[in-house]
Amino acid sequence: MDENVINNSEIGIVKISDDVVSVIARIAADEINGVVGMSSNAVVGFGQMFSSKKNLSKGVKVNVKDDGAEIDLYVVVQYGIKIHEICAKVQSNVKKAVETMTGLNVLAVNVYVQNVELPKQPKQEVTEETEQES
Repeated sequence: MDENVINNSEIGIVKISDDVVSVIARIAADEINGVVGMSSNAVVGFGQMFSSKKNLSKGVKVNVKDDGAEIDLYVVVQYGIKIHEICAKVQSNVKKAVETMTGLNVLAVNVYVQNVELPKQPKQEVTEETEQES
């Protein structure tokens, strides 16, 4: 498990797991109106696909470097919204949340729109009249 180490020699060290950063990023992205969910992405391993535990970091990839973190988000957006505006809000909210909660420097928040969710059509009720016409 990758961990981000914040070293403070006077008191000790703090280790923040990449999974923690992923969960923070996912929650921050989900807070934005127009984001309906996260999409699975190519970085999910074979073992994770059949994991019984709830995968709260689904759709998020965190890459920590010496000078900061890069975060990739794979999102599903609502039909009819301005995608570029939603993505800008996601980037801003994720950067702010991760930096505030972890103290890490966020270098980039890359948003990949994987799908658009269409509005649900109301189910057509079958009535006696429509059955008789058939």
